[in-house]
Amino acid sequence: MAESRQQQFHALLEEKRAEIQRALDAAEQSLAMVAQSRDQAGGDDEHDPEGVPLSSEWARVDAVAAEARARLDEVDAACARLERGTYGFCRICGEAIPLERLRIRPYADVCVPCGSRPRR
Repeated sequence: MAESRQQQFHALLEEKRAEIQRALDAAEQSLAMVAQSRDQAGGDDEHDPEGVPLSSEWARVDAVAAEARARLDEVDAACARLERGTYGFCRICGEAIPLERLRIRPYADVCVPCGSRPRR
């Protein structure tokens, strides 16, 4: 991968990392608020007088946080591939991943055809 293209994707990955980290920080802040609400309700996590059961909200926000953590792991793996010189190649078939796909999903590690195949 040409040096300028490598720098371009490094910058794109860092941008994506910052975006995901903001989402994770917001989710963790929401988790703290839900925990505080549950504590104030005396441990009754099923009844929020203002609406949604706290356990439901906890599950929703926890899922958002887990997804963000998984995406951060994918970004880290993509950065490692960039350093090793294997970034931009499908881990299944070894073919180059189209630049358009990498611009949209810079942490992609499979091409569209391989990613579209049913998993076994």
